[in-house]
Amino acid sequence: MRLQRKLGFWAVFCIASGAMISSGLFVLPGQAFQSSGPAVVLAYALAALLVIPAMLSKAELSSAMPRSGGSYFFVERSLGALPGTLAGLAGWFSIALKSAFAMVGIGAFARLIWPSAELTPAHWERLVKAVAIGCCVVFTGLNIVSVKMAGRVQVIMVAGLLGVLGLFVAAGLPNVKQHPNFDHLMEQGWGNVLATAGLVFVSFGGLTKVAAVGEEVRQPGKTLPRAMLLAWAVVSLFYVAGVFVVVGVTDAAELGGGPYGSLTPLSLAAGRFLGRPGVVLLAAAAILAFVTTGNSGILSASRSPMAMSRDGLLPPGFQAVSRRFRTPHVGIVATGVFMIAMIWLLNIRELVKVASTMKLILFLLMNVAVLIMRGSRIQNYRPVFRVPLFPWLPLAGIAVYAFLIVMMTRQMGRLPLLTTVAFVLAAAFWYVLYVRPRSGRESALVYMVRSVVSKAIYRSTLEEELKEIALERDEVTHDRFDRLIRSCAIVDLPTSVPAADVFRRAAKELAPQIGIAQDKLFELFQAREAQSSTVIQPGVAIPHVIVEGRKLFEVMLVRCREGIRFSAQEEPVRIVFVLVGSADERNYHLRALMAVAHIIQEHGFTRRWLEAPDAEHLRDIVLLSGRRRDKPSR
Repeated sequence: MRLQRKLGFWAVFCIASGAMISSGLFVLPGQAFQSSGPAVVLAYALAALLVIPAMLSKAELSSAMPRSGGSYFFVERSLGALPGTLAGLAGWFSIALKSAFAMVGIGAFARLIWPSAELTPAHWERLVKAVAIGCCVVFTGLNIVSVKMAGRVQVIMVAGLLGVLGLFVAAGLPNVKQHPNFDHLMEQGWGNVLATAGLVFVSFGGLTKVAAVGEEVRQPGKTLPRAMLLAWAVVSLFYVAGVFVVVGVTDAAELGGGPYGSLTPLSLAAGRFLGRPGVVLLAAAAILAFVTTGNSGILSASRSPMAMSRDGLLPPGFQAVSRRFRTPHVGIVATGVFMIAMIWLLNIRELVKVASTMKLILFLLMNVAVLIMRGSRIQNYRPVFRVPLFPWLPLAGIAVYAFLIVMMTRQMGRLPLLTTVAFVLAAAFWYVLYVRPRSGRESALVYMVRSVVSKAIYRSTLEEELKEIALERDEVTHDRFDRLIRSCAIVDLPTSVPAADVFRRAAKELAPQIGIAQDKLFELFQAREAQSSTVIQPGVAIPHVIVEGRKLFEVMLVRCREGIRFSAQEEPVRIVFVLVGSADERNYHLRALMAVAHIIQEHGFTRRWLEAPDAEHLRDIVLLSGRRRDKPSR
């Protein structure tokens, strides 16, 4: 059962934004200040730039393949089942762990809102975990009941959060003057700035989580890339401006003091120019940020097990969709239970370091996936948005993320690396034990290798799947012309021939279908061409004739790379649409001519037509056309 498309642009924008604004802004600046001093502002700006390759790669992939699972689906279809298994489990666990950490992060601000409470550290820890588990239960239930409602709640929360941040920046900037913190901006050196950029980089990682709900987004080809780009621009601005205000109004000793620096840096800064109300307001905003991260995390993480189950990488039960609410309730419950277990049993902070490493691995794989999908030259891979500066930007992304993985491993010690290696081995074991016997789907990588090794033309199952995804993405409802194309004859001529040979072949194919003698139909084509040329533009002809009978209409497609020789035409014809209809179908005859005209005017049509490897790929080009379809008659 497919999920319903209920999420609009602003819901997607708020899911992406809410997933980004979390501990990276409300907790991490103090620790980051310890590493790079006042140049932490530059580190945040650099981190925002470093996320661009992953963001653009995922924007292209999600515009071409808006399916639940996001990273998993893209990696599995491009690289195969083993990398897909790793990506799916890594994406699921990393998002769930970060969302669990966001829930736990609420407790860091409890003392600011309830400063008079006298509790022992053990009681504080239990209280924090109880609040976090309560939030998990609430948002798990909300996501089961309605993805649309969860999206609306996310919109309200993010709107409030951005409003508070806007107030903080607007009120704080006038108080930033020639602050002593900026007197020695680069005293820690560029090396520490780069290291800090790697530390805070994961703060921007939530941006791409929204691709996991692509199947539930209206007009996903346009909505997902636009919402992701806007979320990146808005949140990056708030990150850099917010950290600039924090550094510019606080004392270095307070901001960077202690083993981790200030754990409430924005509240600390707000107290300088907004007083106690500002401290409470920013603490409330921080809690709201953690809640939005947790909600969006459950929303997106739960789609990975559902997508993996559909493909046979997890047991069938995970793909179940509630008949009442049309939500993947099993995946949502499994994600919620996993988050609750992690909150109650484990040291979330250490596991989040592992999740950050896996997130960087996924970012690297996104760039590899774009390179493979483009390099395979699969005709039905038709993204609405394309990565600019291809292939250099994805290649740069691969190099940058590999560098950040090495750098983060040095900073965080061996535990995250060893844990990640253990996770990879466990995923590989699951692949061998469960996935390999059940998965026989061909990836774009295998398609590309086969195309290089063998010149034999064959049709990949991935091409058929991509065609159906594109039709569903564009909400194409096939009309009569599409139905004719689905069953029509297609002729691919290997050598140059005169137009008469094409008319003779068309008569042979179409005469039996319309109940007319082959020779008579051939004469009609000849007479029509003699009356006036059917070449409508250089390289394209639409021979069309009227025959006797009622309710008759047939189509045939012809391609000749070497060119068909029509009389008095300097340029040979390589694209031919043959139309034959009875007199009572004159109105539809004109509609079919208009449909053909729209198809051949599409950007890149001629190139795709000439590059298509066989007849079925020619059929796909016409069926995937973006022309306006006739509305079904009532």
